[in-house]
Amino acid sequence: MAKLTNPEDKKKMCARLAKVEGQLRGLQSMIEREADCEKIAQQLAASRKALDKAFFSMMGCMIEQGNPPIKRVTEMLTKLS
Repeated sequence: MAKLTNPEDKKKMCARLAKVEGQLRGLQSMIEREADCEKIAQQLAASRKALDKAFFSMMGCMIEQGNPPIKRVTEMLTKLS
């Protein structure tokens, strides 16, 4: 089973997820302040894209490691994307 063990990759992934966490907290604040729905939708889309980028970065890491085999990666992409 592939694991994220490279310290630099782990640091980048954690930083990316911290950014997403900040976006989500901002969204909660916007909703509590009754911000414009269009602005909330824009931030939701940005958060979703940031999570997608993290997902594909993780998949790329798995492919680089060669574990799991590419067939399993393909199955995961089909199932999870």
